[in-house]
Amino acid sequence: MEQYVIKGGKPLKGEVIIGGAKNAALGILAAAVMTDGVCDIDNMPNVRDTNVLLQAIEAIGATVTRKSANEVAISGKGIHTNGDMTIDDEYIRKIRASYYLLGALLGKYHKAQVALPGGCDIGSRPIDQHIKGFKALGAEVEISHGMISAKAERLVGAHIYFDVVSVGATINVMMAAALAEGNTVLENAAKEPHIVDVANFLNSMGANIKGAGTDVIRIKGVSELHSTEYSIIPDQIEAGTFMTAAAITKGDILVKNVIPKHLEAISAKLMEIGATIEEYDDAVRVVVNDRLTNTNIKTLPYPGFPTDMQPQMAITLALSTGTSVITESIFENRFKYLDELSRMGAQVKVEGNTAIIEGIEKFTSAVVQAPDLRAGAGLVMAGLSADGFTIVEGIQYIQRGYEDFEGKLRALGGQIEKVSTEKEIQKFKLKVG
Repeated sequence: MEQYVIKGGKPLKGEVIIGGAKNAALGILAAAVMTDGVCDIDNMPNVRDTNVLLQAIEAIGATVTRKSANEVAISGKGIHTNGDMTIDDEYIRKIRASYYLLGALLGKYHKAQVALPGGCDIGSRPIDQHIKGFKALGAEVEISHGMISAKAERLVGAHIYFDVVSVGATINVMMAAALAEGNTVLENAAKEPHIVDVANFLNSMGANIKGAGTDVIRIKGVSELHSTEYSIIPDQIEAGTFMTAAAITKGDILVKNVIPKHLEAISAKLMEIGATIEEYDDAVRVVVNDRLTNTNIKTLPYPGFPTDMQPQMAITLALSTGTSVITESIFENRFKYLDELSRMGAQVKVEGNTAIIEGIEKFTSAVVQAPDLRAGAGLVMAGLSADGFTIVEGIQYIQRGYEDFEGKLRALGGQIEKVSTEKEIQKFKLKVG
């Protein structure tokens, strides 16, 4: 199995260019099958999740043309409309975004069947709000044999109030409603930047969606969607990860190709604990020279502090002075990585959905296991700041959402290599000394 071997102790310095937003890309790629025209999508992150979704889209007959690593053209014209519209694939179970094809196919073809979603094991992700939304639009939905299927004679707009804020349900129901008859109102909708990006993409195809980014989204159904060209927004979480990399390694990183407004919750917390942050039109610079101080964080839906930045921030606070408290209000299993961090010397205690962190001066190297995507990235940062050689296992999770992660870290001065044998580990150790 592939691993990262890391020699830590060097501050990360330099510039990094952030790729397209994974979570926006997954919704946009699914929505691209809703037209017989061609959707040319640029700034797509070339990561495992997007590649798996593209394979699934091809498997149902859509045309996928890779123009470059980060640009793809998709047409839904060849989709097997006489078949049973089933997305059942050994890969699709590995990514949560499989369920976006349900809303897209239901909207365009009035039927779809998709394997229940997988992804990182960070807690239950019920799809009851998706089902509620589809039923309100007139679909029959049933779950059996690990599949969720939806079908409708016709989809008719409705007033839908989500019981809980759900990014997935907001995107899925928004896609289906875009081609429903009449008007749909989504209340208590999620407000994340990638919701806005998917809505903008659908609008560029001829949809009529207003209010994305607020908690009330209004959709006027249209009869069909058309070709478009679109560029995906920068990835807020990749940007935040590199911002904390500067904090964890006491470095100086200019994070380029970002939308600073999307990073405000992260920037505010880093400034609060003593980091220096400079904002530009499309870049953020983070400089940390001294040990940072403690704080308290509670994860919340956007515009609150993102759950996907919780592990990276906890690792930052584990090296800060004093006692910090993190409350995780989104996913119940999101502290599993703290056992791994303890192997590197971190002083942490978990009580329910709260982690109490006593700051230490420095991590020590260890062999650690990445339990999920974001925690895996955080453990790599911990290794880059630790004395000695750290090995991070389970890096397939990291590859789900970070493009050329080790290459970008090396460009900042990080000593890191992707290896798969003991011999390669020894070779790396000899090389870096």
